[in-house]
Amino acid sequence: MIRISVYDDNKARRESLEAFMQLTPGIEFAGSFENCANIEADMIAANPDVILMDIEMPVSDGIDGVRMVKKNNPHIKVIMQTAFDDEDKVFAAIQAGAEGYILKTASITQIAQSIDEVMNGGASMSPSIALKVMRYFNEQPAQLPYNLTTKETETLKFLSKGLSYKMIADQMGISYFTVNNHVKKIYEKLQVHSLGEAVALAHKQRLV
Repeated sequence: MIRISVYDDNKARRESLEAFMQLTPGIEFAGSFENCANIEADMIAANPDVILMDIEMPVSDGIDGVRMVKKNNPHIKVIMQTAFDDEDKVFAAIQAGAEGYILKTASITQIAQSIDEVMNGGASMSPSIALKVMRYFNEQPAQLPYNLTTKETETLKFLSKGLSYKMIADQMGISYFTVNNHVKKIYEKLQVHSLGEAVALAHKQRLV
């Protein structure tokens, strides 16, 4: 059972997402909140596996929220939701450690798919947002490589496309355990602590 918490200042949307979770097999609603002002206490009480995080909220917004979550609970997956596909906010959320970034116009099916992707070790991003992120990173200056091996670079390339560890293992003809080892080495060499950071840096530094 996947436990999901919701952060959104719109009460109607919180209630809509709660209804979706209650009707979806394999998902358990773990509470909803109007902002991130008390998110550290919320995490202790709710104990979620995934957070659907609005980016625009009063008092304490979603970018602050994902930073606080990742600081103390790096295992919790965070999917940002927004009505705006602003490149700077997307980049800030990814840098903070978010695993997913989808528009609020996403369908229930797309939200469920996004949850499934991040729970299986992948990254999730709406196509329109992915395009803007690519454009953003393409405008950044290229940097020196990080001494990644051919296999590590190939793994990073698949990660940047949103593939799960299992899918990468199938594509590369290697075991899940080997993929996990490649990812650990990638994190060490890039000096990052989450999949979102690794993918963001890979595009910014043009490693893939």
